[in-house]
Order: sequence, then C-alpha cells, then structure tokens
Amino acid sequence: MHLDLAADAPAADPIAFDDFLKVDIRIGTILRAEPYPEARKPSLKLEIDFGPTIGVKKSSAQIATLYAPEDLTGRQIAAVVNFPPRQIGKFMSEVLTLGFADEEGRVVLFAADRPVPNGSRLF
Repeated sequence: MHLDLAADAPAADPIAFDDFLKVDIRIGTILRAEPYPEARKPSLKLEIDFGPTIGVKKSSAQIATLYAPEDLTGRQIAAVVNFPPRQIGKFMSEVLTLGFADEEGRVVLFAADRPVPNGSRLF
C-alpha cells in the first residue's frame, strides 16, 4: 500500500463512518524519549502514557530531525493504539505516533492544542 503524503495529494476514497471508528486514535503524554540511531530514518524511541485503561506504550517515531528527546517529555501527542505491534529494527513499536509532513518532508507531531486527559479518543 502506498500513501501519497504530499499536501497536494487528492483526498482518499470515501469510507463509512464505522470504518473511521475502527481506527482508535488516543492522546497520550510522552514519559521518555531517546535516540534510536539504529533506525533507517532519523527516529526516536518514545514511551507514552495513554492513561489507566490503555497504559504505557512504546513507539518508534521518525521525528528526530525536528525534535530533541529532552524537549518531548511531558508533551501530549496523538497515536493509533489499535494497530498490531510492529518490529522496527530491534525495537517493538506498539502504537503509531501521528504527524504531518512539513514542506521538507519532516514529520511534525499531531497534538491537541490544550491539555486533555490521557487516553482521550479522537472523534
């Protein structure tokens, strides 16, 4: 499956609302971030707290070109929490951290503009 991530890409084919609801996107707070130099693209390993129901999950995120690990602790971000875990090199990524590509193709994190409870679902 190929995704066209360019800003001028056409909209994807329509889906039913029930299909959208199958993708579980939640907010979480980054507890820890560290470099992941073994990754093919500049990445960070994240530990994210999604609240008491989902708990703390790990993610490999291709965000190292714009974000320093020390600047991410305490920051809330959005992630898909119901994809199966994915092996990224030697690291098991449990959630898909969400972002948008900027003009240079670097990933900009997707986050709420105000604090919300960890585990809150996007709707």
